Amino acid sequence: MSFPKTARAAVVTAFGEPIEIRELPVPQQSELEPNALLVRVDVASICGSDIHQWDGLVQALVPVTLPIILGHEMMGTVVAFGPGPREDSIGQPLKEGDRLLWTHVYCGQCYECRVKNMPTMCRRKKQYMRTTCDRFPYLVGGFAQYCYVFPASGRVRIPDGVPDGVASAASCALRTVIHAFERVGRIEPHERVVIQGAGPLGLFATAVAANAGVRDLIVVGAPPPRLALAQRWGARAVVSVEELPTAEARLARVRELTGGTGADVVFELSGAPFAFAEGLDFLRPGGRYAVVGQLGGPLTPVQAALIVRKQATILGVQSADIGQFWKALEFVRRTGDRFDFEAMLTTRYPLAKINEAIQSMRAFREIKPLVLPWAE
Repeated sequence: MSFPKTARAAVVTAFGEPIEIRELPVPQQSELEPNALLVRVDVASICGSDIHQWDGLVQALVPVTLPIILGHEMMGTVVAFGPGPREDSIGQPLKEGDRLLWTHVYCGQCYECRVKNMPTMCRRKKQYMRTTCDRFPYLVGGFAQYCYVFPASGRVRIPDGVPDGVASAASCALRTVIHAFERVGRIEPHERVVIQGAGPLGLFATAVAANAGVRDLIVVGAPPPRLALAQRWGARAVVSVEELPTAEARLARVRELTGGTGADVVFELSGAPFAFAEGLDFLRPGGRYAVVGQLGGPLTPVQAALIVRKQATILGVQSADIGQFWKALEFVRRTGDRFDFEAMLTTRYPLAKINEAIQSMRAFREIKPLVLPWAE
């Protein structure tokens, strides 16, 4: 395939300010490092993390040097290979024209990668949307027409039958949910599960739990269309944070729905600052709590003694490795006849309307908006 000298990209030059559309250099065939790839970005879906990166919420926790290209949840088509094997991270052959997901860079050489076997905790990781775009390889985020796949980035071919938009959403929201379920471990048929959040993370978690046979599944969130989709996908009951606006009312409802005992497993997938303390209240003694959605924001009080009194297991979950990317794609491939994953996908935006898309997502008018970098 041929590709141009420059490409359009949505560039953040100041936190909270309008994103600029700029022309950036496209790495040419001769510039590709060994094992690097150049990918044409076909779809980039917007994640809540993109919003928090744009508004500067996570800058104190994960500082970045501007300018940056937002977007870490994307899929694309291989257009060029650097020197090296033409295969993905699980040994499948790759060729130009194949559809692809790819990961942040985990070094594979630090204590966290090698000894702890936790590559997402890599101390030397390099992340899309958090790497400056003012030097080679320039195209280091999903909201651009092309993206550079770093030599050490995991990559996995998208199977036939998985729609582009669903694959893009799977590349962040679903793979993180897969990681969360692996951290929690086996959920027994009799156990009750509460999912906090009805956004993409919460909806994917609803599908994964339902597919695993969880029958007593409760989703806490809003607005009504999202809760209705959660029920279509297997939630036995939903708790609306709009209809029950206080933590006390929601706790009473969850206790009622769980026979007064609380949940055996709780997944925090909302990102709301108050959600962690509320989730501890939802948990029954001996329960497990997977915390995924907390990215920053104001400090909130927590009754830490509940962790002791309930002998609770608290599990933090961040991102995912390439194996969980592959499992996410397999999940949507194998269960697409049961779950209408495209119902989660909302407005399609051209790159030129990225600011409109960001604001719409920020206002919770969207579940999973898509950015189409080549659309006019």
